[in-house]
Amino acid sequence: MKIGVPKEIKPQENRVAITPAGVHQLSSHGHEIMIEAGAGIGSGISDQDYIDAGAKMLPTAADTWAAAELLLKVKEPIESEYQFLREDQVVFTYLHLAADKEQTDALLKSRTTAIAYETVQCSDGYLPLLAPMSEVAGRLSTLVGSNHMMKPFGGNGKLITGVPSVAPAKVVVIGAGTAGQNAARVAYGLRSDVTIFDINLQRLAQIDAEYSGHVKTMYSTEHAIAEAISDADLVIGSVLVPGARTPKLVSDAMIAQAKPGTVFVDIAVDQGGCFEGTHATTHEDPTYPIHDAIIYAVANMPGAVPYTSTYALTNATLSYVTKIADKGWQKALHDDPALAKGLNTYRGQLTNQPVADAWGYQAISLDSVLAA
Repeated sequence: MKIGVPKEIKPQENRVAITPAGVHQLSSHGHEIMIEAGAGIGSGISDQDYIDAGAKMLPTAADTWAAAELLLKVKEPIESEYQFLREDQVVFTYLHLAADKEQTDALLKSRTTAIAYETVQCSDGYLPLLAPMSEVAGRLSTLVGSNHMMKPFGGNGKLITGVPSVAPAKVVVIGAGTAGQNAARVAYGLRSDVTIFDINLQRLAQIDAEYSGHVKTMYSTEHAIAEAISDADLVIGSVLVPGARTPKLVSDAMIAQAKPGTVFVDIAVDQGGCFEGTHATTHEDPTYPIHDAIIYAVANMPGAVPYTSTYALTNATLSYVTKIADKGWQKALHDDPALAKGLNTYRGQLTNQPVADAWGYQAISLDSVLAA
């Protein structure tokens, strides 16, 4: 199979969809890997590194898209890339269609077969291709949040760790999935006062046991969240409904009641965000004020640490890419129910019901696609 990897073009997006090790594995299976020149530079991977692993370098994005039967990316196609979408190509990347109608329409219009990393889901609910970036984003959320608590960045001037005789910051994490647990883990490691919310009592019990009660666990209700936010220094939103738009669990009224300089970090921004009024920001301009609070809502947080993110992502995606390349996408999806759940669009139709619900569209059944 001809596999193409273009350079990512979102602002400050330095990740790339494959490492030299990934190229070597796919090449050893007889596949042709074509990478846009310079695609790996931001992640510390040179063109020569790819060439040595067996890849062919192409000069432009247009060349890379045109040559590929299977197109690997990190972030979703953006407007300038819609011209490259076509029916006889499979695109495998993060899509987040439930928060992006323009992209959804572009994929449907082009009749592209699009498989989303974030909706590949195992029978136990685990999201194997979202997990590595959730780990990165969760850990980063505490670090960037603590940084923006500093007075020069508009925060309340508290040091998240505190010092002897001065209490540490109070950190509230909403959502105890992979991202939320990693946010809490770093916050706890920095000796802050951590409270984590979720509706899964078994998960809360596991967290309570892991930290011997030193991380406070709370059942997620509107009243309890509002009460915790009113006394928080850093609030991290990490709610996820796979494939669907994120519910707004933090209202504008809650933010208005927060202490001046409280920092809110919305990890869920790719799926629409879990704070009312959240809109995506960039690494160049990462925050904006609401009332007396600061909102951080960078839509590609892991792009700030591209070396770690690129290698973590390839480690997770490579086995699935290999299946698609070796078997063809339809047989690969037929043989692997987890991978099958990643299919979002096919021949101008949606195959993901939560995305269809988000935009009032119709979806066809996954079984009908695989049977065809």
